This record gives sequence, C-alpha cells and structure tokens, in this order.
Amino acid sequence: MTAYESDIDLNFRPKGYFWPLDFRTHVVSSIKGAERKAYVKEMFEEGREGEIPDDIIQPALQDELRIAAGRLHPSLMGGEYLPNRRKNEVEIARITIASVTQDVACVYAGRAKHGVRYRVVDEYDGETLDGRHNRTSKLPLTLVELTDFFLGTWDLLGILDMNYGHDGYPAGKVRPFFEGSSEFYPGFGALIEQRVEAWLQQKHSELNADVDETDDAATGEAK
Repeated sequence: MTAYESDIDLNFRPKGYFWPLDFRTHVVSSIKGAERKAYVKEMFEEGREGEIPDDIIQPALQDELRIAAGRLHPSLMGGEYLPNRRKNEVEIARITIASVTQDVACVYAGRAKHGVRYRVVDEYDGETLDGRHNRTSKLPLTLVELTDFFLGTWDLLGILDMNYGHDGYPAGKVRPFFEGSSEFYPGFGALIEQRVEAWLQQKHSELNADVDETDDAATGEAK
C-alpha cells in the first residue's frame, strides 16, 4: 500500500456481481460504448431514464450504427469494439483513455462452478494485454485484488509513459488522459488515480535527480 491509498477501503468486496441487480446497475454495466455509457449514466442521475432512445441503451451497437458513429468522430467508437460479454458475464470495471479513438479496457466477471471467473479485455483482440488475462476466485475480488489484476494485465502506467515520458510527465496532461469507473467498486476510480499520482511523483523525482546529477557534473567540470 502506498501513502496515497490509506484513505481508500482496499478490502472492499461487493456482495456479488450477478442477479438480483438494480435496474440502473444492470443497464449501465451492460453498455460497451464509452460515450453511450456516460450519457445513460447522466440520464439516470437526472431521473430521465425513460427518455433514453432504445438504440442508445442497447449493450452493443449494430454494425451500421457503430460505423456511422465513427464517421462523426473517432472518439465515438470508444468501447464499441470490446468483445461481447458471454452468457452470465457482467462488466465490473473499466479504464478509458483519451486517445483519438477513446480506447477502453475492461474486466468481465462471469459465474464459475465454484465461484467467479474474470477476464480482462481490450478493443484490439488482446493485443494491448500482457500477463495473466484470466483468473478465478471463490468470493468477489476485493478492490485491491481487482486493481492489481487489471493493471497487471493492461499496463496503464506503460501507456502513460509512452504518451508523456518524452514531455517530462506533465501532470496537467496525464491526469485527464484516463478515467477508471465501476458500477460495483465505488473506490475504483479513486484508486486508479492515486496509483497514477504515486507513479507521477516517482517519475518527477527521478527526473529531478537526473537534473541534479547533470548540474553536479557540470559544476565539477567547471572547477
């Protein structure tokens, strides 16, 4: 545990992932598209769920609608190319990044014979995944178990490093580049943010140390 995680209940464990779910959780966790999911959540929060169009509230868009959305703007494709959930599977967490196509990675959970089975999925047939894509547990995972499994398979910090390492890891650009969300783990988004904050501090410390070493070397040469 880092100092940043002390105010989050890392041992939080949901009672379950499957039925009976409340209607909002069932609907929102079923939607693949990032923009559609955000819109539906906002409509629920405003008490206007009855106004949501049928094609928006569906788990997956039909191919022609998905293609049309991408033509309007690439970011509208975000999440729409995730694998379909298998029977009795539910999305329990996702991370969305502010790339041109608003890429999404998720954790799906499904019923297993003696508990729960999990898989991490992306929108590229697993090309952005590393490590162990699947695992099982007798009980629902704790928040820290879920987060470690997710980040151990889909390397968010590596993605941030690739995008912002050459710029010196500007916090003002790194922080808005990602978002963690979950209908089952209230602290998931905050924990992802705190993991990134700890990583940013480490990177900035390393950069400052390199600058100090360079300055010391230059001072030594000047003498």
